[in-house]
Amino acid sequence: MYVLFDDAGKFHAGRLMSEAEASLQVELDSGKRVKVKAANVMLRFEKPQPAELIRGAQAMAAEIDLDLAWEFAPEDEFGFADLAREYFDAAAGPEQQAAALFRLFEAPHYFRRLGRGQFRKASEETVKAALLGIERKKQVAAQIEAWAGELVAGQCPGPVREQLYKILFKPDKNAPEYKAVVEAARRAQRAPLDLLKGAGAIDSAYQFHWKRFLFEQFPHGTGFPALTAPQIKDSLPLAPVQAFSIDDSLTTEIDDALSVTGLGSGEVVFGIHIAAPGLAVLPDSPVDKVARERLSTVYMPGWKLTMLPEAVVQTYTLDEGRACPAVSLYVTLDEATLEVRRSETRIESVPIAANLRHDQLDEVVTEASLTGEAVAEYPFSAELAFSFRLARHLKAAREVVRGKPENFNRPDYNFRLGGDRSVEPDGSEAVTISERRRGAPLDLIVSEAMILANSTWGGWIAECGVPGIYRSQASLAPGVKVRMGTRPAPHAGMGVAQYTWATSPLRRYVDLVNQWQIIACARHGRTAALAAPFRPKDAALFAIISGFDTAYAAYNDFQHGIERYWTLRWLEQQGAAEIEAAVMKDGLVRAESLPLVFRVPGSESLPRGARLRARITGIDLLTLDLHAVLAARIDEALPAGEDGEDADEETPATGPLTLAIDLNDGDAAVAPAPPPGHAAA
Repeated sequence: MYVLFDDAGKFHAGRLMSEAEASLQVELDSGKRVKVKAANVMLRFEKPQPAELIRGAQAMAAEIDLDLAWEFAPEDEFGFADLAREYFDAAAGPEQQAAALFRLFEAPHYFRRLGRGQFRKASEETVKAALLGIERKKQVAAQIEAWAGELVAGQCPGPVREQLYKILFKPDKNAPEYKAVVEAARRAQRAPLDLLKGAGAIDSAYQFHWKRFLFEQFPHGTGFPALTAPQIKDSLPLAPVQAFSIDDSLTTEIDDALSVTGLGSGEVVFGIHIAAPGLAVLPDSPVDKVARERLSTVYMPGWKLTMLPEAVVQTYTLDEGRACPAVSLYVTLDEATLEVRRSETRIESVPIAANLRHDQLDEVVTEASLTGEAVAEYPFSAELAFSFRLARHLKAAREVVRGKPENFNRPDYNFRLGGDRSVEPDGSEAVTISERRRGAPLDLIVSEAMILANSTWGGWIAECGVPGIYRSQASLAPGVKVRMGTRPAPHAGMGVAQYTWATSPLRRYVDLVNQWQIIACARHGRTAALAAPFRPKDAALFAIISGFDTAYAAYNDFQHGIERYWTLRWLEQQGAAEIEAAVMKDGLVRAESLPLVFRVPGSESLPRGARLRARITGIDLLTLDLHAVLAARIDEALPAGEDGEDADEETPATGPLTLAIDLNDGDAAVAPAPPPGHAAA
């Protein structure tokens, strides 16, 4: 006696060795004995042999016409043997019954499985819908096959090109375009990015990086809705100062300006004036909604995406030659000792006498001219001299709190692109890279003034019981990162008791939020908590922090990546064959005169800070890789501590692009779906 039984959707047949009330002992053709539940036994038969029954039934099942079987099947619940007798003949034997079982089991769109060999035929509507779905799947499989073939042949189908960034970075792994790329990459045995580039899907490395960023961060485009800059309704007093800003020549969002009054009187008032869009742009207004969606201006060489529309920016920017609405912090100091005597915040209209530019004055406004060792032949020389003296005093005080000095051993870099600056770059422009020393006099003046304003306002709004968005760092220990929160806390990196961002409200959304809170304090004082837009523990503040953190990190990553692109382009344009660098760690080195970190095999054993010359062997603008080999060791490692604060800084990413495409997804990309169950002897 033999039995045919179901084992989790797979059918087996074997010799019945023994039988109990609820189970059977069955020996398979392999000699293996298995215990089978009685309920899982589908068929008992004397002949043919199990393997012969399986083979014959499978061949016979393939010939069963499902449409005809569906017509013959009873309307009520039925067993597979019942269908065999209806379809074949009344004396249907074991092979025919097994064939009916196999065919019924693999056609759930025609027959619903009820268990234990029982079925019920689906409704006519269900069958039609299922057949239509099967036909569609066949068509999709054929389309995947055709697209994969085109990609392997070096041609990119239009739908794949249109979905390029989605396929690579945020794929729908069930989409035919994705499956076609996976299948083609597997067949061609090429990396997906290399395959797509070879097929012409990527014709510009610069456009690839740019459009990928837009796809991820600006999926609805970069345009602004039609907006009108709201006007400030309040009548603002005119400040008795002549303020000046210090920015790069390409800066249009001028957020901050400075003023110095009372020189020579023994008591000097140092003014920090911040553009005041918060006086007119109110929470939940149309302009606010746009700013909250973008959260920050995006910067890159030769281009930028502003947080606010240009017309709005121009309404509130601190342009020279006009009186501009501002939130001003006035710090009164002893002129001799620089001791702070008092501070005051005012909402006013500030005359902007000049917009000074870094790139035009950095070579003129030197430490010697500011300290009187050289002649100062530039505007606001006395005011800048006092501001520089104050900046060095403030920096020294912060360094006492930090516990160690701030070292600026590495410069910042300016990127300038040739061509029309009013037109979005296409990646082919000539690029010029120049150094701007960190901690240069003008840079120091501005940075210390902003730190003073941000720390002072952070403490003041807390005294008024008004929450803000703060940045804090618990310590300078490795791995301790800067965090954002709604309560004041020390910032170890800055060396201040608390620190907000409130000095760039035209460029960063958190600064605009903090400005609303500061305006409430300036207007209402101790009762500001009742009037401020955001209250303590306001869920909206935490949502803003979360959104800003994510967006700001993405924008910075893009800026670093696109600057790396232009650095590699510069090397190509210069025809550079070698580059000098200093060893960091784990085979990574930092170029000495460019903002570039790359890997040099063979440098792993060299001490940190050792200088070397690397020979460039290849540049890949798509993956942003610089391939180089060790050419020569230049000198010994720098003495301990002379390589700046690299040890405290995170190593920039230098590896290839991270794709979300997985070639293992291609196993069943175009293959027909296997039947729900299969039989084995």
